[in-house]
Amino acid sequence: MPDEDDLKEKSERHRFIREKIVRPKMTKAEIFRHLLLWGAGAILFGFLAAITFAVSEPLAKKYLTEEETTESSSVAISIPKDEPETITEPETVEESTEAQTEPIEEMVREEVERYSFSLEDMAQMYAGMYDKFQEIDGGIVTVHAVKTQMDWFNNPIETTGLYAGVIIASTPEEYLILTPINAVEGADSLEVTLPGGDRVVGQLKGKDQVSHMAVISLAASELDENRKKQMKVLELGNSYSVRQGELILAGGSPAGVVHSVSMGYISYIAKNVSVVDGVSRLFYADAKGEAGLGTFVFNIKGQVIGWATDDYQSEGGSMLVVRALSDYKGILEDLSNGLSAPYFGIMGVEVTEARHQEGLPLGIFVNSCVADGPAYNAGIQSGDIITRIGEQKLTTMKDFQGCLDQTAAGDTVVVEVQRFGRDEYTPIEYEVVIGAR
Repeated sequence: MPDEDDLKEKSERHRFIREKIVRPKMTKAEIFRHLLLWGAGAILFGFLAAITFAVSEPLAKKYLTEEETTESSSVAISIPKDEPETITEPETVEESTEAQTEPIEEMVREEVERYSFSLEDMAQMYAGMYDKFQEIDGGIVTVHAVKTQMDWFNNPIETTGLYAGVIIASTPEEYLILTPINAVEGADSLEVTLPGGDRVVGQLKGKDQVSHMAVISLAASELDENRKKQMKVLELGNSYSVRQGELILAGGSPAGVVHSVSMGYISYIAKNVSVVDGVSRLFYADAKGEAGLGTFVFNIKGQVIGWATDDYQSEGGSMLVVRALSDYKGILEDLSNGLSAPYFGIMGVEVTEARHQEGLPLGIFVNSCVADGPAYNAGIQSGDIITRIGEQKLTTMKDFQGCLDQTAAGDTVVVEVQRFGRDEYTPIEYEVVIGAR
């Protein structure tokens, strides 16, 4: 067993292990140097963090929030609707002629005889028209319908049809072009030549087989600022305010080539013309036009008020027949937003109070059903009177069109018709699947 001296000697030998080591105090220079190093490190760390955030933020937005960004940036196109004017019509044609036509013609004749037009007057008038044509032409584009076919030796060849189009709307994402449906039917690809001469790729947004028109979209991201400045969005006018005798301009392809022009006046206005799923008005104009290639009609303010159609020909084919734009603004809004306009498929007229007194039920008298249309396929026949769609009773074409506007392609609606039997009308219900125009 170790004695006390041995333990004391070991304790003295290991004393340095139990001693507390105290670092000497830093001088002011050392403290300043440490603070400087810490500050520099903090600045360097912040700079690197900022660079990392700046680089990673776009990637994170692109890959982590792509869906949310796309949905929030989508801008819906809204086209304000016009209301038809309320004008008391004369009771008879003779009354209208005697009360209005003769005095007006007499006044015009007197003024023309009293005033002598000079060449300077004509030149001034046409100078103003030229300026307006130039303004309108800034909103006219050329649509190239590219079709790929095979020749006799099985080699692919491309053919291109040229059609006129008008710029009717724009958003931060796209520009929208109204053009004849001929420009998109059967086309493998679409290209659009802008007013400045540049050609860009277009995409079909929507089309309407009834009005024979289509809407094409141009991506705004594909257009630089210089191109955008050259493009003019043309205003959609109120065609219900157009009057007989009014001066009109025709642009697009009235002479068969894009950017040609014509002018004339409204010779006659046909109101309440029966069209598919409604009524419309037509303008008969003393002007040139090619409906299939795209002829658009403007008022003297440069607003679009309609487009030429071949569906209704005047006697002799000498007049340009124009569809009134205001009747189709709802459909254009659907097409501009990539939606299909609802389609019922009838040609009808509302039962007047006089016919109702003769025994016909109030409603929409079906003159004909479009073959293979929704109403035709459901079983509705010519001579039926549509009295109800869903819970809504119908008495006017406006009621019918209002009900149809509240539906969408693919919806199924219950339709009540009155069908004449041996001695009386009998109610029958049909389920009609709304189609797309």
